Amino acid sequence: MTESADTLPHLDAALLPRPAPCATGDGHAARILLLYGSLRERSYSRLLAEEAARLLRALGAETRLYNPSGLPLVDDAADDHPKVRELHELVAWCEGMVWSSPERHGAMTGLMKTQIDWIPLSVGAVRPTQGKTLAVMQVSGGSQSFNAVNQMRILGRWMRMLTIPNQSSVAKAYQEFDEQGRMKPSAYYERVVDVVEELMKFTLLTREHVAYLVDRYSERRESALAASRRVQQAAL
Repeated sequence: MTESADTLPHLDAALLPRPAPCATGDGHAARILLLYGSLRERSYSRLLAEEAARLLRALGAETRLYNPSGLPLVDDAADDHPKVRELHELVAWCEGMVWSSPERHGAMTGLMKTQIDWIPLSVGAVRPTQGKTLAVMQVSGGSQSFNAVNQMRILGRWMRMLTIPNQSSVAKAYQEFDEQGRMKPSAYYERVVDVVEELMKFTLLTREHVAYLVDRYSERRESALAASRRVQQAAL
């Protein structure tokens, strides 16, 4: 995006928060991946994700927006498919995510679910999603609804992500974006700002402690038993 595309005319920059001293870590920018759930030429879930990305960059984050065009259905291609490999690399790179989906037939879209389903819970000893932060957002063509964000929240919890409490649901999304695809000033826009700000705070506060947060007794016990069995087998 060009510099002009990153301007935020409806945002009072003087009111943006500064990172807490305990959240600066090694100083690198928070890395946030954004996924969206529609391939329409004027995709409101994509426009919402792009607006969130601008806000994240204003708060100091580094962002990546994944284009799901060409992503195959789950199990209809191997993990080395270029679009699958790109998604896996972005998930490994990021420290937090934003999921933005339309609500279709009372649920998230199949495209949104396909992207999530391609993200593995574990790759060897690496857990691609566990301990990472997540913000969920949705757009609706009619009145405000929360079916898609509620579903995505369940998936985030299942994938052991730190899904933040705040969320965004934009009703009648076709009225909330101008001809250039920018979100108009409104209570919906301010909620998106709130969601992005909260995601940044959770990401900065937790990213240095992921190993501690995902460390579990059951897995330590399983590792200890496996180590004991190896010792016993070696002694035979």
